[in-house]
Amino acid sequence: MAKTFKSWDVDQPMLLPPSVQELVPAGPVAHFVRDLVRDSLDLSAILKTYAEDRGFPPYDPTMMVALLLYAYSQGLYASRRIAKACEERVDVMAVTARQSPDFRTISDFRKRHLAALSGLFTQVLQLCQKAGLVSLGHVALDGTKIRANASKHKAMSYSRMQTAEPALAAEVARWLAEAATSDAREDETHGIDRRGDELPEWVTNKQHRLEKIRAAKAALEADAQDDAETKNQKEDSSVAGPRRGRPATHSLDTPRDRAQRNFTDPDSRIMKTRDGFIQGYNAQAAVDAEHQVIVAQGLTNQASDAHQLDPLLAHIRRNTGRQARELSADAGYCSEHNLKALTRRHVRGYVATGRQRHGEPSATGVRKTVPKTRVHAMKIRLRRAGHRSRYRLRKPVVEPVFGQIKQARGFRQFLLRGLSQVAGEWSFVCSAHNVLKLAGARG
Repeated sequence: MAKTFKSWDVDQPMLLPPSVQELVPAGPVAHFVRDLVRDSLDLSAILKTYAEDRGFPPYDPTMMVALLLYAYSQGLYASRRIAKACEERVDVMAVTARQSPDFRTISDFRKRHLAALSGLFTQVLQLCQKAGLVSLGHVALDGTKIRANASKHKAMSYSRMQTAEPALAAEVARWLAEAATSDAREDETHGIDRRGDELPEWVTNKQHRLEKIRAAKAALEADAQDDAETKNQKEDSSVAGPRRGRPATHSLDTPRDRAQRNFTDPDSRIMKTRDGFIQGYNAQAAVDAEHQVIVAQGLTNQASDAHQLDPLLAHIRRNTGRQARELSADAGYCSEHNLKALTRRHVRGYVATGRQRHGEPSATGVRKTVPKTRVHAMKIRLRRAGHRSRYRLRKPVVEPVFGQIKQARGFRQFLLRGLSQVAGEWSFVCSAHNVLKLAGARG
């Protein structure tokens, strides 16, 4: 007797179309994200932009927000991959109700409403607070370098610009002169109305590159001039007295020879990471120790973390309505100004004063400190506590968050360009992270 199998007829049509609720079981995150966006988030900033009655009806903005938020939570960032998932993945179909916007629609929606999408971070964080996921008992602060949507090989230093600009200008002038001579000779031979008098493509390309170098050089000089004016104002407002330290080796109002500017994304900078140098940005996050919820985030094109502590403390207060009781951070944030900011905001800080070597009981390192300074007092605080110091919470709180974003969900390079655009993209990535924390706490 032959074994009977279940019927498998791929050509059998369905009598009634399936409901989106039947596509995916009740447990997965797709239903949660869809219902969260539809029922709990205020999207008035996006909806009010649709005031034109004419034209073909667009996709529902609420559905588009839910699609983007769910895609980011699943490690889908490129608009083409999101559009492909709308056609192939049933979990995405459960979010879109089987609608399939193309990649251009998804990309344009994200760019058009990026400011409003980045503002969802505060709303999602407040929902995490209501769910009891944010205690602010201890907050760990750190930054991570993420690649920009630009190649580091498309950057040029100021010293190279000074050398390349006159050489290219002379070469372009010589080619233009040769082209003019050639045109005159061809006009005599072929006539004025004959084709052949246009400049060659290689001439226009060189001309375009010369224009880019000159624009980048002027931008570097303008930045250096602004920095010099700011520094002079600070020195004028400080206490009069002899200037300490070594004299400057270059004029303050001119760029350093090693200063670079990228032609693809001028706001991005060359930054050093463990794996070498990248063209990127410095993404910041303050993470609550209770459930690894991001309570504040920011982004800068400065490689140093030193100037980011005070703004993130202000963001914590603004986002949650209250301040953290404790804060831990690595040695990149250690400065007199930052430790004073912690005292002013009544936050007990645990900030490393040096690099902690493997096996050492504290993060004081070999850095020499001046007695009766805040850095010296912090060094004593960490050394006295040893392995029991609250600083030990920093690494297991904030580092896994960057691991989940960059390794588990594959966000290793920004898609947008420009500081404001990239800052909005990072804010939305952090919102997706908090949505997953909120989804994991349900039930």
